[in-house]
Amino acid sequence: MNVLLLSTYELGRQPFGLASPAAWLRREGARVTCLDLSRQRLAEEAVRSADLIAFYVPMHTATRLAARASETVRCLNPNAHLCFYGLYAPMNESYLRGLGADTILGGEFEQGLVDLLRRLHKGGRAASGNGQSRRERGQPEPLISLARQNFLVPDRSDLPPLARYAQLHVGNGRQRTVGYVEASRGCKHLCRHCPIVPVYEGKFRIVQRAVVLEDIRRQVAAGAEHITFGDPDFFNGIGHAVALVRALHDEHPALTYDVTIKIEHLLKHAQHLQTLRETGCLFVTSAVESVDDGVLARLDKGHTRSDFIEVVRRFREVGLTLSPTFVAFTPWTTLPGYLELLQVLAELELVENVAPIQLAIRLLIPAGSKLLELSEMQEMVGEFDPAALSYHWQHRDPRVDRLRWDVQEAVKAGEAQGQTRGEIFGRIWALAHEAAGMPVEAMPGCKGALPRAAVPYLNEPWYC
Repeated sequence: MNVLLLSTYELGRQPFGLASPAAWLRREGARVTCLDLSRQRLAEEAVRSADLIAFYVPMHTATRLAARASETVRCLNPNAHLCFYGLYAPMNESYLRGLGADTILGGEFEQGLVDLLRRLHKGGRAASGNGQSRRERGQPEPLISLARQNFLVPDRSDLPPLARYAQLHVGNGRQRTVGYVEASRGCKHLCRHCPIVPVYEGKFRIVQRAVVLEDIRRQVAAGAEHITFGDPDFFNGIGHAVALVRALHDEHPALTYDVTIKIEHLLKHAQHLQTLRETGCLFVTSAVESVDDGVLARLDKGHTRSDFIEVVRRFREVGLTLSPTFVAFTPWTTLPGYLELLQVLAELELVENVAPIQLAIRLLIPAGSKLLELSEMQEMVGEFDPAALSYHWQHRDPRVDRLRWDVQEAVKAGEAQGQTRGEIFGRIWALAHEAAGMPVEAMPGCKGALPRAAVPYLNEPWYC
């Protein structure tokens, strides 16, 4: 049976979400073609010859792009069984069914794809055009599976080479080729705005250490000099994480890596910051989201502004780089509050650590969002827009929405012109003061700040 696995966008990473199921399906005897549409053209012959076409949808942007691509796919091959799998698939089941999806798989999807393949091989095939009858009968595979799996080593054999993906900039014009792995999925926390929560509901699942290490080994052989761990929170399973990076460093002492960890966990497991540093961690991404304790409480982030500041202090002591991310525009953002965010980043000398687009991110409220549990949120949101994959909301202060638009445009223009992060931040600083009707003050001095060249970063900074 011919299977076509499609990815549309994964932050410039070589998609684990294609390579992992490809290994499972090939073990079953399927002829699998993987296409990463962020780096490759849609091969019409591969579409026409496929019996099963499955889109990987791990995030918002990827799902919207997959929805568009599915129209072309259905025109080229209306008889193929159409599947969407990944985090955003079950959250948007109704919309995807309307696009012709026969099967929707969320959570731990590899076994579900294998079960689907076996069913189709036995003749339980339904064409995409029969979506209504499939909705009525239901699919035998679970919509969301949180079953523990014994993973296989991902098969990346037909994906574009790592050199075509996002590169790590480490200063003085130097770059490193980046590999990508996942050591766990899901998250044991319940942050209200997080799209992981409606699917995993506080659970996380481990990818076995031997599998992760072999995946890294093969990517190093393919040219990787740095590894990004894509876990939603690398410290969810602290024992697994620490043993993994120690083993990684023992085998590849020159290899560097980056991880994503909650502020809450960076404090709780602060004794392992030195472990990260000693085993080759170059930077840690952390979803700070806000410096307003009221907003953080509504999001149920599990940390405070003072916790964030303490983590910054500890990182400086250890010599690690922190890369904070934010949801800068929420229904509770005020113009003074936005100015305060900029002030805090300047005072903490983090301007060069923050990708400028982070200062333009607007809160998304996806289907099933825990934010809807807040009575105040229910009063703010409008109708759910299936095509946008989110609920509409407008800020009560139109100046805030205008500022968000202006900041986004300033970031786009600045990056197109090759401006530095500091220069773009300066423009945002001015826009925020103007929006608040205040004279543009001088930014706090950055006497101890690292120069831009000393802050490692990946050259594809979008984060949603």
